[in-house]
Amino acid sequence: MSTENNKPALTPALTWLMAIGAGLVVANNYYNQPLLGKIAAEFKITEAKASMIAMLTQIGYATGLLLIIPLGDMLRRKKLILFDFVFIVIALLAAAWAKSITILMVASFFIGLTSVVPQLFVPLAAQLARPEESGKAIGTVMSGLLVGVLTSRTISGFVGEHFGWRSIFFIAAGLMVLLWVALFIKLPDLRPQFKGTYSSLMRSLVHLARTEPALRLAAARGMLGFASFSAFWTTLVFLLEGPPFFKGADVSGAFGIIGAGGAIAASVVGRLSDKMKRSLIITTTLIMMVAAWGVFGVYGYYFAGLIIGVILLDLGLQAMHIVNQTIIFALHPEARNRLNTVYMVCYFIGGALGTWLGGICWQNWGWLGVTVLGGALVLSALLLHLLFGRKG
Repeated sequence: MSTENNKPALTPALTWLMAIGAGLVVANNYYNQPLLGKIAAEFKITEAKASMIAMLTQIGYATGLLLIIPLGDMLRRKKLILFDFVFIVIALLAAAWAKSITILMVASFFIGLTSVVPQLFVPLAAQLARPEESGKAIGTVMSGLLVGVLTSRTISGFVGEHFGWRSIFFIAAGLMVLLWVALFIKLPDLRPQFKGTYSSLMRSLVHLARTEPALRLAAARGMLGFASFSAFWTTLVFLLEGPPFFKGADVSGAFGIIGAGGAIAASVVGRLSDKMKRSLIITTTLIMMVAAWGVFGVYGYYFAGLIIGVILLDLGLQAMHIVNQTIIFALHPEARNRLNTVYMVCYFIGGALGTWLGGICWQNWGWLGVTVLGGALVLSALLLHLLFGRKG
């Protein structure tokens, strides 16, 4: 068996398998977003209530990060990943066959809970890479993950518009089965490094959060940034359905293609984070996100304004996310999964909060309320970083 000193090499093929796998699995969490209008119409519920489907998926994801991802330091990751895939497939099929909004909400929570495998891939890539190429490895896997986040909306919007919203969940279940086979064949089986019980493992999360200011700051930046990102993507479908656009789920989903360019650029940011001052990169990315919400506020009723804003918002968030993870993985190499757990739980709590608040703002104040919310969230992240960024 491999040890930390005699570990398998991170080959290009393995890197790309984890990148593609991360994208396919994380996409499960976002297929529902362009379809919320269709789901609301079928079950005869309000748009605000429909947005709770996306919120519950993100809460499920945060829960899975908290309860499952720390096990990557304690159990053999390959077995943990393959076992988890069984429950991903079950949750996706439950959503596809849901006969009531309650069942769909429960299934959505479990889709999020189980689709946390990408957050096992990212620290694994950091572990297998040479120290001087850690940022590059993280960036490549994160590029796949982020392409999955964004193109999932494009794919589900098209499928939902032409074949019904349930079809995408059947397709996703089939993709998970194929990915399980590929990972069974290619993924290395590493010995866990943590020696102790599950309760001591979980207590160590609190210890890491309390003793590492760089981790706390990265988590706060990620939480606020992803909250603003989620507020935008949850309400975009509602904006495009009304005047002056009058467009369906396929057009809403197509905006994911625009954002995917920023995701691809994440691998470049990973390389830069190995060479440049990370605090400066984060400052730049947060300013980009503030500018994005300014564009949404002034030009949000024009396609050109939405396109420019999407590019700025997605590239800014993704670049910040890469640098955040590069920072935290360098703190305690033997605890990468637990560090990632603290960070990503906060990240997706932010996502769920942004989705919920975005739905409320849309219902009560329309697009103006959403842009004020999104801008306030990223300005808060920028202020925190400027005040405490030297610690990160």
